[in-house]
Amino acid sequence: MESQYLHEVAITAIIIKDGKYLITRRSSNKKRFPGKWTVPGGKMETNDYLALPKDTEFYWYNVLERTLKREVKEEAGLDIGNIEYITSLATVHEDGDPSLVISCAADYLGGEVKLQEGETDDFAWVSLEESKNYDLLDGIYEEFAMTEKKRKGEKSEWSR
Repeated sequence: MESQYLHEVAITAIIIKDGKYLITRRSSNKKRFPGKWTVPGGKMETNDYLALPKDTEFYWYNVLERTLKREVKEEAGLDIGNIEYITSLATVHEDGDPSLVISCAADYLGGEVKLQEGETDDFAWVSLEESKNYDLLDGIYEEFAMTEKKRKGEKSEWSR
């Protein structure tokens, strides 16, 4: 298999509010993982930075954070902050497109959950234990567990 450089880049937010995590259910019409519970997020687009002035002579900074804030606002109507890296994953979808997903934790800053029509159709705030009762996308439970460890000052890598 020849090496490819271009990946779809997505970023997701494990949003923490009062010790619970926001999960959303993907609409049944979604091409990828319909009906599965996950966390808000989405794909980075070049217009997440191209329309803005560069922060240095050559670079835009905080592009992933800006993308994540935009996606969470669009998908769930919430404002987030204090974004921290949790883990990353890669996949090649059935259509052959490779994806790199960067998973982050973020604090809830404000807003009421308002789901984006056509993207998600339900939501819940859950504890780590309660999340086991939902049909989560594979790997999300472990990401919640990593987030809990990180918030206690413990370091970890994704494992099962």
